[in-house]
Amino acid sequence: MAKITYIEFNGKEHVLEVPNGLTVMEGARDNGVPGIEADCGGACACSTCHVYVHPEWVEKLPPREPMEEDMLDFAYEPDPVRSRLTCQLRVTDALDGLVVQMPEKQI
Repeated sequence: MAKITYIEFNGKEHVLEVPNGLTVMEGARDNGVPGIEADCGGACACSTCHVYVHPEWVEKLPPREPMEEDMLDFAYEPDPVRSRLTCQLRVTDALDGLVVQMPEKQI
């Protein structure tokens, strides 16, 4: 299990314990965190679970796969370094302490 901090665009924080094996997106969805819509349900077919990863976590995460890179082109104001799709981040103990911030909106 990993403790993950989700920060809404307005600054409100949600600190959640997310079971290993779920995705960061599923952790948000299952706990009603606003700002992560996940319209495709985690199939990496949209960009509505887009977040900005805290800078200290960028290098600790697995690299983006080509499909995630393609979908991020459709995200609202993607950051070339910090943007990730939470459906592509599988929770493990290594993600304990992860901090992600939602963009102003999802598109």
